[in-house]
Amino acid sequence: MTDRFVSNFTNRLDAKGRVSIPASFRSILAKDGYEGLYVHRTLDLPALDAGGHALRATIDDILARFSPFSDEWELLSTALNGASEVLKVDPEGRIMLSEALKTHAGIGDAVTFVGHGHKFQLWEPARFEAHLEAARTRLRDVKRSLGASLPTPATSGVGT
Repeated sequence: MTDRFVSNFTNRLDAKGRVSIPASFRSILAKDGYEGLYVHRTLDLPALDAGGHALRATIDDILARFSPFSDEWELLSTALNGASEVLKVDPEGRIMLSEALKTHAGIGDAVTFVGHGHKFQLWEPARFEAHLEAARTRLRDVKRSLGASLPTPATSGVGT
C-alpha cells in the first residue's frame, strides 16, 4: 500500500450530484487524518487540487517563502486559502462539489481523479485527456532536447 496518490480514475456523479473518491485515494486520506477534503481551484489549469494535511503543509510552505505583508503572500493566500472549500466526505466516500468548483473545472456528469503524489486533482474527463496528451507531447520534446545535449559514450571518455 502506498501513501501517495497515484494513477487516475473516472467516476460518474450520481443523481444527487455526489461522486465517489476512488478507494485507494480514500485510504490515503484516512491515514492522513484530515477531516473532510480540502479543495481549491488550480492557479493555472481548469482543474481542482484536493487533499488533506500534506496538501495544506505544501501550501503553508509556499506561503512561508513570502513576507505575510507582501502582495505575493496576499494573492497566494487568497487563492489557496480564501477561495478554498473543505468538503464533507460521507460514510460511502462520496463528496458533493459546489457549483463554483464544478464551473471552474468544467465538470458535468463525471470526474477524473488524478494522483499527484501528495495531492490529487479533479478534472472533467475530456479536458484531462487533452491535458495528458499535451503533457506527453511536451515531455517528448524535452526528452529529445536532453538526449541531443548529452554526451555520447564515445565523446564523454566513458570506457577509455
